[in-house]
Amino acid sequence: MKIWCINLLLAIAVVTGGCATGPNGHDPLEPMNRKIYSFNESLDGIIVKPVTKAYGAFVPSLVRTGVRNFFTNLGVLNTTVNDLLQLKLRNVPIDVARFTTNLILGVGGIFDVATEIGIPYHEEDFGQTLGYWGVGSGPYLVLPLFGPSTLRDGLGKPVDYFIDPISHIDHESTRWKVTGLKVIAARENLLAVENMMNDSAIDKYSFIRDTWLQRREYQIRDGATRNISPSKYSRKSLRELELEEDLN
Repeated sequence: MKIWCINLLLAIAVVTGGCATGPNGHDPLEPMNRKIYSFNESLDGIIVKPVTKAYGAFVPSLVRTGVRNFFTNLGVLNTTVNDLLQLKLRNVPIDVARFTTNLILGVGGIFDVATEIGIPYHEEDFGQTLGYWGVGSGPYLVLPLFGPSTLRDGLGKPVDYFIDPISHIDHESTRWKVTGLKVIAARENLLAVENMMNDSAIDKYSFIRDTWLQRREYQIRDGATRNISPSKYSRKSLRELELEEDLN
């Protein structure tokens, strides 16, 4: 069974079955989440992190940058689809221009030519689309292998998976190798931040949760900064806030 299917079943189980509650208003599933977080940490320490360190040690920096650029450019396809679903039609030509520029002039996306010539980059996914149209975030949820999420974003991951061109690679071995390279490239970016956390006396679980939720709210609101009370945090969508602004 594919990983996103397992996570979808987990999200449904949370809704239908419930779970022991924790003290944090955004994290009522904290006891369960901490167990999944510990599992992810163990798996990361045994497999992903050592492979990522070896990747950084033996693969030249220029090549690693090209790999990151390639996967970032592929992600623009997901952004384009979700801009359409959110009716952000002004962004669609920019998305297309960015993708095609890097695809053609950037040798398949290895070089980020679009940024050099001033074509902006932004990210959208189906979880953001659901949030834009009023679907509340639901509780914070740590997914096996995928890590931090919310109930809404977890349910949106199968759509993101379907849009991702990597998921449509017919040759299974090649698909898993490309997916593995994508994971390693993304994991490399976290090594420096992780070292900072290891050097400080903080609860890594709480730090990751709070930082992720703040960043996610920033993404859902397209960078708008607001003082939002906990009761409003997961209930108001970007669409609702835009309608409020129009009324004012």
